[in-house]
Amino acid sequence: LDKLKAERERGITIDIALWKFETDKYVVTVIDAPGHRDFIKNMITGTSQADCAVLIVASGTGEFEAGISKEGQTREHGLLAFTLGVKQMIVACNKMDSANYKQERFEEIKKEVGNYLKKVGYNLKKVPFIPISGWHGDNMFDKSDKMPWWTGVKTESKECSQAIVTLRDALDCIEPPERPTNKPLRLPL
Repeated sequence: LDKLKAERERGITIDIALWKFETDKYVVTVIDAPGHRDFIKNMITGTSQADCAVLIVASGTGEFEAGISKEGQTREHGLLAFTLGVKQMIVACNKMDSANYKQERFEEIKKEVGNYLKKVGYNLKKVPFIPISGWHGDNMFDKSDKMPWWTGVKTESKECSQAIVTLRDALDCIEPPERPTNKPLRLPL
């Protein structure tokens, strides 16, 4: 999604980017927001427009620990999303390939990130955690055969009665927010 030359050279997202695709249920607009601390202002701009946040958590050794540390970006992004009014969250534990697709690593990340998101204010019964590898496409659109231990997760979503196995399943379980169409129009400047 990174289009700016500086983004490609540095391997990081600097500005928000939009990308659309369709699931069985929704037309989804992904707002790719920067994760790097130098561009937090741009992250806030993107997140403030979202109906649901997908918190991408790196599963690699050292990467996860840096993100969940007291000054880490995983913590900051979770807190900012909730503070900005994004009440629905999906947690994608990415780079499971770098953790050898181990269930233990996924459970460790789920526990630690879950504890933090609960403190922030999220209802964990409505937050699906999904082990993925974006690079290899594992559990993105189809169930991966590299994680036979993963059978999915049930949430208290009104939109979903079956287990959520993939990231696409989780997106289809988002509850559409109420839009106050009977109130005056407000536009941010």
